[in-house]
Parts: sequence; C-alpha cells; structure tokens
Amino acid sequence: MLFTQKMSQIGLVVPAQYGFQVAVLLNKERIFHQIDNSNLYTDTGPGSPEDWRKRAASYANLENRLLSNMKLLGIQPGDQPGNNLAALERMYAVQPETDRLEREVLELSDSLTEVQDELNLCQGYIQQLEAIVDVALELPVCPNSRFLFCLFGFVPTTNIERLRASLARIDCLLLPLQQGQPTTFVMLAGSRKDQSVLERAARSAYLNPLSLPEGMLGTPAVWLNRLKRRMQKLQEEIRNQTQLRETYCDQIRSLYWRVHTSRLLATTLSRFGKLHYTYVIQGWLPYQQLSEFEKKLKGISEDILIEVQVAARGGMGQGVPVALNHRGIFHAFESLVMNYNRPHYNEIDPTILLTITFPILFGFMFGDVGHGLVLVLIGILLASQRIGVLKRFAELGQIIIVCGMASVLFGGLFGSVFGLDDLFAAFWIRPMENILHILIVTVAGGVILLSLAYLLSLYNLAISRRRGAFFFSPQGLAGLMLYWSLIGLAVDLFNPGILPIPNSILTGVGIASAVAVMFSEALTHLVEGRRPLIKGGVATYIVQAFFELFETVIGYISNSLSYVRVGAFAVAHAGLSAVVFILAEMVGSSQHPGYWVVVILGTLFIIGFEGLIVTIQTLRLEYYEFFSKFFRGGGIPYQPLEIK
Repeated sequence: MLFTQKMSQIGLVVPAQYGFQVAVLLNKERIFHQIDNSNLYTDTGPGSPEDWRKRAASYANLENRLLSNMKLLGIQPGDQPGNNLAALERMYAVQPETDRLEREVLELSDSLTEVQDELNLCQGYIQQLEAIVDVALELPVCPNSRFLFCLFGFVPTTNIERLRASLARIDCLLLPLQQGQPTTFVMLAGSRKDQSVLERAARSAYLNPLSLPEGMLGTPAVWLNRLKRRMQKLQEEIRNQTQLRETYCDQIRSLYWRVHTSRLLATTLSRFGKLHYTYVIQGWLPYQQLSEFEKKLKGISEDILIEVQVAARGGMGQGVPVALNHRGIFHAFESLVMNYNRPHYNEIDPTILLTITFPILFGFMFGDVGHGLVLVLIGILLASQRIGVLKRFAELGQIIIVCGMASVLFGGLFGSVFGLDDLFAAFWIRPMENILHILIVTVAGGVILLSLAYLLSLYNLAISRRRGAFFFSPQGLAGLMLYWSLIGLAVDLFNPGILPIPNSILTGVGIASAVAVMFSEALTHLVEGRRPLIKGGVATYIVQAFFELFETVIGYISNSLSYVRVGAFAVAHAGLSAVVFILAEMVGSSQHPGYWVVVILGTLFIIGFEGLIVTIQTLRLEYYEFFSKFFRGGGIPYQPLEIK
C-alpha cells in the first residue's frame, strides 16, 4: 500500500440520554479519532462540557492517589478488566472507598517499614554477636558511667600492638577478649576524662565498635539466641502483613481501573458539543470500518443522526489524521520512516519503498555471505524475544534479518565468504578487481533512485493540486527534465552516440527546463493567478533566480555522486575483510591459535563497527537523498479513543 489508510470524517447528533452509551462505544471500538467539540454548548449545567471536565479532573486526582498507594505497596495496575466499561462511577461512590483504602494502605506500609527496620537491626546485631559467641563474659563487663568510659570492638590483629603503644601514657585497660584472624575482639576502658583520646586512638587503629542492643545484659551466646528468636517472630509478622497486603491488591487494582475508566469516559464526554437535548460529536475513523460502526451506533438508538464525509486524496488534506496499518516486516521498517517524519494524508507513504531499497543499499555495501549469515542469526535472536532485556529490539531484529539476507545475496554475487574470495566464483563481479565498474554501477543506481523520487514528487504535487509547482519547481516536471537532460549530456560526453536521443535535443530540453526552473516562482504565480508575479526589483529577482538555479544544478550533481559511497563501501568492505586475514597470517599459520583469535576479533569488528557505519550511510542516503525529494511529512497522528 503506497498510501495511508483512507479516512472518513463522521459527525453525530446524539440524544442526551444516549450520550454515555455512545462514549462507551467510542472507547470500546478503538477506531474513533475524536475532534474536540467542547466549544459548542448552550449551557454550563449538568452534562455540559464544563461539567464533564470538572468530573474528569476529580477522577484524575483519585487516580493519582491510587497510583501512589499502588507504588507504595509495589502493585502494578495489570490488565484492564473486561467489564469496566459497564458504567460511569459516581464520585460519592468511589471517593469514600479510595479514602478507606488509602488510610489502610498507609497504616500497613508504616507497619511493614517499622518491622523491616527492626529486622534489619536484629540482623546487624546477630552478625556482630556471631563473631564473639565464644566470649564467656556478660556484656557489658563495665557499663559506661559518669567516671568510666568503656568501648568494645574489633581491631585488625596487626594493629593491636600499635594501639597499645599509642595508649602507653594513659591510664587505661586494653583487654583482648577473643583472639582471631584477621581481627581481634577487644575491650578498651579508661577514665571518662580521657574519652576523646581513647576514641581517637581507637579510630587510628581502625577499631570497628560493637553495636549492642540497648540494655543488653548477659553473654553473647544468650543474646544471640534471644535475637534469633526475635528475628523469627519479625519474619513471621512480615509474612502475615505481606499476606494482608495481597488482600489489598485486588481491591485497589479493581478500584483503580474503575476510576481510570471513569476518567477517560468523562474526558470523552467533555469533548462532546452539548446543545439543550443533544450531544454533537465529530471525529475520524478508517473508511473500511465505517459501515460496521454505523450499525453499532444504530443499535444504541435509531434517533442518532449520522453524517459522513470521505476524505478524498486531493487538496492539502489538512486536519486528516494519518493511520498506518503495516504488518510484519513492513511495520518494522515503518519505525525508520517515523524517525524521519509521519506521512501526510495526501502523499505517498514511503514505507514499502524503504523496505525494498534499504536492504539493497545495505547489502551492496556489506556484501559477504558469512557476515550476512551472522547478521541473520543476530536478527533471529533479537526477533525471537528469548532474552528479556532485548525484547524491545524485536522489530530491529526483523530489519537485521532482512539486511543480513541482502548481504548474503550480494556476497554470492561478489563471491565473498568472511572476506575469502577463493571458495567459489563470483556470480557477478569482485569489487576489489573492478573498482571503477562498481562505482559506475552505483552512480547509475543512484540516478534511477533519484529519478523515482522525482516521479513520486510529481505524483504528490498532482494529487495536492499544486499546478505551478508541478510544472515549474525543481521537484516538478521542469526539474525532472533538467535532471534527465544533464544526465543524458554527461553520458553522451563519455560515451558519444550511446543514447538514441541527439545531443542537440538534450541541450534544448536542458535549456528550456533550466529557464522554467529559474523563473519557477513567477511562472507558478502566473499559472495560479497570483499577483504580483515577482517580489522586489526585476534585477534582484534575476540574480537571485540565477543562483537558485546554480544551487539546484549543483544539488543534482552532488545527489547523484552521493551514491558513489555505496560502491566505495563495497570495495572497502572487501578490502577490510582481506586485511583481517593478512593480520592473522602475520601472527602465525592457520594451525596457530593466535591466527583464529585475530580472525574472530576482526570479523566481530567488521560486523559491529563497519555494520554500524554502513547502516548510518544507508539511512543518510534514504533520508537526505531519496526522501527529501518527494516526502515532506507532517501528518497528524491517528489516535483512536481506547481504555488503556
């Protein structure tokens, strides 16, 4: 399909009592692109756009509160229940339930946090006490008091003597309680007045203080057992509260979807026009789905008035949303088109053209059977979605598969397998042996692609009814004739007599086309009946027109020669692949392990680094040399209503 989906504009006049049912249908069908009609109203009372906007804002506030509570409990919204389009919830029904759940969720969250903090503290105590479980002293041996300072901790065994030496002039006690490697558990006691000195000495010896539970009395073994029992109780409490949390999951998730759906339906209704007894609705939907949609509307009420206008391919197509419905590999390449711009309703959708030309250009520049097969395997891995972190690259995997297959095809034509050109004879040509021929072929291919682009531009100008631009613009008929005459003259210059058209005719067509392009603005105004024909003075206009013509001709030449890079990369790829084996042979023979290390690393470098460069160059040729001649984009996204 060279065009986007054909669209129909539909206008509805709906009796007020059926407004909600129609809003549900529009969201349920997921095909209706709504136009905001809220500026059309006769009052601001119940059922007016303003009234529905206030309701939608209230629902949005509730929805945000519920999302915050769900985040607090680690709950995901999940999939939308199938029955949530049944009714629009009233605020007084969902507000108290939201308040209750929010209050209970906060209490549960605070309790869980408190228990978890205590559990973490117990685990820290246990970790320290397990290291001194064999110490047969009741701690603290000497509790801190007004006159006595006492410190327990772990010191690197190699620092014990250094710590003892630094405390030699102070009346204190350094008592190793448990010798070990790499640390020793010690008690450091002294006068309260020397506390700062003792702490400074302890820090310099890298003493790690023992953190004891408040009010601890007893041996480490006794306290270790107490803490382990306490930790078991805390873990049981966390399990119970976690089970309680699960009971809230379904409640809060169900309420979220009720509020979420109500907000979206209220938003839909807020965009309806509201007269005294009717709603006025406007929007777009695909033409092929129109008849079935009309039947469903009449199923709600025969009193619904329906007016349909099909958006024809013509004019500027302003305001028509663009729906793309590509499937499979075309959908993957559609993403590359969208990176450039969204197609306009009244112009050709280049997705299919890109799907054909992109692999050809890539394969020509990266022609190698072995490298292409590796790309195919990488693409299959990405497209299979077997690796979780790579699932979002599934469409890229499809593109890589197609480009890899194109590389295999051109690799066969070039007779290359992993850079080896002696495994089989080339079915067409070897790039390294026929460099000039390759470059000429790629320029000829570029001329064909550019000619196609100008023909497509002519078609777009014709259906857009831009008569002046169609005949006289650089992208119009005059521009195409000028381009072809220049190409013909260039071919005749290097190969006289090869063309059936005489040189004089090509020269005449070229001059006439150049004049038309040079004065395209004035001629366009003349044909379209616009005045004045030129803006500013005649002399200024002629000078400006001349330089614009000169720029156009230079553009034709540079655009055509840009495709030389296709052949240049084909030659470079073959040369770089050969260099890998030359480097491998410098390391050793094929029996040497280093030989294959170099070959493998070189091959990975070619596939990764050169493959990336070739991809960038292919995109550049597609976007700036091909698309820019006929594709202007700027289409409005087709965004049908749906409950997500």
